[in-house]
Amino acid sequence: PQGGVIPDGFSENAARKVRHFHRRLPGYRSTPLVSLQNLAQAWGVAEILVKDESTRFGLGAFKVLGGSYAVARLLCQNLGIDIEKIDFDYLVSHDVRQRMGRITLATATDGNHGRGIAWVAEQLRQQAMIYMPKGSVRSRVEKIRSHGATVEVTDLNYDDAVRLCCRRARENGWHVVQDTSWEGYVDIPRWIMQGYMTLCAEAVSQITQKGIHCPTHVFIQAGVGAFAGAMVGYLANRFQDDPPCFIIMEPNNAACIFASAASGDDLPHAVKGDLSTIMTGLACGEPNPFAWDILRHFVSCYMCCDDFVAANGIRILANPLKGDESIEAGESGSVGAGI
Repeated sequence: PQGGVIPDGFSENAARKVRHFHRRLPGYRSTPLVSLQNLAQAWGVAEILVKDESTRFGLGAFKVLGGSYAVARLLCQNLGIDIEKIDFDYLVSHDVRQRMGRITLATATDGNHGRGIAWVAEQLRQQAMIYMPKGSVRSRVEKIRSHGATVEVTDLNYDDAVRLCCRRARENGWHVVQDTSWEGYVDIPRWIMQGYMTLCAEAVSQITQKGIHCPTHVFIQAGVGAFAGAMVGYLANRFQDDPPCFIIMEPNNAACIFASAASGDDLPHAVKGDLSTIMTGLACGEPNPFAWDILRHFVSCYMCCDDFVAANGIRILANPLKGDESIEAGESGSVGAGI
């Protein structure tokens, strides 16, 4: 990695403010950092720690952290108030409903991000319009609908579904809450990335309690790169004197971050095609430029892999060695354990 200047938005102080917001959400609690001591011994490493997001707000995924913070920032921006001076109860108050009226939050998703936006809209008593790419699993569609959202499964890949969402939002006056950026659309993707820092801040607090100063290697899955950029941005800032080695994991058919790194020109590069993979949360062909600008400076290794690696990771986490804790994780979240 070249090293570079981390944006101020991913400092320890910024993460503290984001976590303060999340702590006021209904049902918030820190998710566990699971130690797989016997697996570590078998693999000949000192420690293996897995952040288990299966209990996050009862939604089974971390994505709601980014969506909830971004939507709150969006509302506060429109209301002309400071997010640090209000609590979540105010955002669901009669006063806010009178001032904002009925709004629609729109996004494209493979599942978890969309469910997070649908959950936030449900909590705020607002509307959500969710677009999903072709091949979306029915169970994921129904989980999003269970929060009262309107869902349209398209015949498009993820990136084209994003474009469709944006076009429909312009036509209908909806608010797009998407985790990738483009010219003129930067604030909301940045807020989503900042929202993810709560997960990482929790993890740092948890490893400190274990007496560990800093992780040596961090394996992070990447789709558009928003989550990966947030994790790398926060940890590179937090451990500036001795940052960990960051390894980015992607599926072979949707490795846009890998392609961007391999180009050697420091620019984000898209990959084309149907992006078919069982790692549906990572089936993204176009990088988030804002996230890529962080990743290109601080990541040590980029990896793309076959689907069997993610399947292997699921089995390893769900069927641990005797004495280790079982972890329920999906294909995208398991890929780092499958290598």
